[in-house]
Amino acid sequence: MISKKDFIKINDYLWEIPKSFRSDMRVPARIYVSEKMLEDCFRDESITQLINTTTLPGVVKYAIAMPDVHEGYGMPIGGVVATRYPEGAISPGGVGMDENCGVRLLKSEYSEKEIRSYLDKLATEIQKEVPSGLGKGRQIKLSIKEINRILEGGVPYLVENGYGEKEDIENCEHQGKMEMADASCISERAKNRGRDQVGTLGSGNHFAEIQKVEEIFDKEVAEIFGLFKDQIVVMIHTGSRGLGHQNCTDYLRILMPIYPKYGIKLPDKELCCVPFNSPEGQKFFKAMSAACNFAWANRHMITFYVRKSWQKILGKNAKLKLLYDVAHNIAKIEDHKIDGRNMKLIVHRKGATRAFPANHPEVPEKYKKVGQPVLIPGTMGTASYICVGTEKSKEAFWSVNHGAGRTMSRRKATRMVSGKEMVENLRRKGIIVKCYSWRGIAEEAPIAYKDIDSVVEVVHNAGLSKKVAKLKPIAVIKGE
Repeated sequence: MISKKDFIKINDYLWEIPKSFRSDMRVPARIYVSEKMLEDCFRDESITQLINTTTLPGVVKYAIAMPDVHEGYGMPIGGVVATRYPEGAISPGGVGMDENCGVRLLKSEYSEKEIRSYLDKLATEIQKEVPSGLGKGRQIKLSIKEINRILEGGVPYLVENGYGEKEDIENCEHQGKMEMADASCISERAKNRGRDQVGTLGSGNHFAEIQKVEEIFDKEVAEIFGLFKDQIVVMIHTGSRGLGHQNCTDYLRILMPIYPKYGIKLPDKELCCVPFNSPEGQKFFKAMSAACNFAWANRHMITFYVRKSWQKILGKNAKLKLLYDVAHNIAKIEDHKIDGRNMKLIVHRKGATRAFPANHPEVPEKYKKVGQPVLIPGTMGTASYICVGTEKSKEAFWSVNHGAGRTMSRRKATRMVSGKEMVENLRRKGIIVKCYSWRGIAEEAPIAYKDIDSVVEVVHNAGLSKKVAKLKPIAVIKGE
């Protein structure tokens, strides 16, 4: 039984379980939380799962949990772990079921006052244009040939074909395309599940929100990001839908029986992994990369339909510019400095967002001076945040949290909250909600999540990122 006494306090926002805690640990386990939040971490198995990730072959420095940490499959959600390239482990459970679930933010030139009278029409039009909900797809199914092009071409392929503009590529993590993507590594079943899902929201905590910039914390960075007080923005939060889920499931089935042949011993088979440079490791990385391209393409096509809705209601001169798009379920090969030595690492971020600092080579030119935009969505009816990456974030492999983090199962939330009451409460706060299911609303009630303000305060005070702006929802389009 793990308790607070097993942790060493490094500072007010960082705690460590030493390598000596368990004989199979290869490195310590670290968690970024306040003292009060640490107590909440013992309500599920997330800390045990974090300790389990320290046993991965080739693991470097420490396994990390962010303040939004909660129990996941194998590795906790809100977890970051890096292994040595090319022989270190790669684990599907270290990426997550929804491969490249992520967030993008679109900026308008309007203030809340200018848009308030159009708000209901805008939300209705977006809901009509962007299918949302479990299994919900578009009316037209793409061919497998077209899906293969998207899997390998990502956002650049769509822009080349007239969807969006060059700036959309520049303002997307990894330019919206993982180079090692190979469509032949993804099963036909997974491809068929994705044929009608490019440009769709999905269910669970996924959403499209019309938000306003409620507060600006850093004027200089906000100006470079093109943000101003009371500005209307649109946040899109979704991933690779059924295709990515199926792909992760497929590779868990492949790797589960074979990882022992590499001499790998694990405390939990859900952490199943293989060496990155093994045939199976290479195949999984190529498949995951393709699913990530699919997710970026999905968010990009949602953007296309949101822009279409925007112009239909506000006129053809109404523009929405992409601030940034960032993934939070992904494994990437990155350059890091470990104990003064330059190393290539395989960085797993599962429910964690990268946060590169100023002058990092992967930060778009227009943001180079200040650092990468970091997008942290809240839950329904609560604030979201725009932050910026910092130099200190290297202590966490340039990573921060990806949201608030669940504290309650979806089933329990539906027993405690009425979806209808929830919508009425939000309406009284001036927030419009568009959703096809009362149950879907109840599942994502704020009481089911940690307090987003407290979570963001931890990464801000720990120096992993700096707060730039706080966003308040004014219209929410939800999945089922």
